[in-house]
Amino acid sequence: MILDIARLLLFPALMAFAAATDLFTMTISNRVSLALGGGFLTLALMSGMGSYDILAHLGAGAAVLVLAFGCFAMGWVGGGDAKIAAGAALWFGFGHLLDYLVYASLFGGALTLLLLQFRQWPLPYALARQSWLMKLHAKDSGIPYGIALAIGALIVYPDTEWIKAIDVAHFAFG
Repeated sequence: MILDIARLLLFPALMAFAAATDLFTMTISNRVSLALGGGFLTLALMSGMGSYDILAHLGAGAAVLVLAFGCFAMGWVGGGDAKIAAGAALWFGFGHLLDYLVYASLFGGALTLLLLQFRQWPLPYALARQSWLMKLHAKDSGIPYGIALAIGALIVYPDTEWIKAIDVAHFAFG
C-alpha cells in the first residue's frame, strides 16, 4: 500500500511543487530535480522494474537533458526547467516521452502567449505590491516554463505504468 501511495503522489507532488516555485520565484530548486531522480530510482527498484527498463528510462532522461540544455544554451529555457524536463522524462521513459514533450510544448506556447499579453497591460494598484507578480509582469523577465512542464507531466502521468500498477481495489475496499 505504501508503494501505491508513493506511485500515486510522489511524482505529481514534485511536479506541482516545481510549477508553484517557478511561478512565485522564477526558479526551480535543484533539490526538486534530485528528488525526481531519487524517487524514480527508489520506486523502480521497489516495484521490481527490470534493468533494461531502468536503463531505457535513464536513456530517455539523458536524451531530454541533452536537448533541454541545448535549449538552455540558446536562452530559450532556464536551467531549472531543463533539469525538471529531464527528471520527468526519466519517469516516462521512451514510451510516454513524445506525449509529454508535445503537451509541454503546447502548454508552454500557450503560457508564453498569455504572459506576453499579460505584460502589455498595467497591473492594478492592489496587485502591483506583490513582488512575485511584479517579477512575472516585467517585460524583461523570462517565462516560468516549469508550469507548462508540470501540466504536461500531470496530463500524461495517469496513462503510465506507475498508475496502472496501483492496486485500486485495495484503496476502494481497504
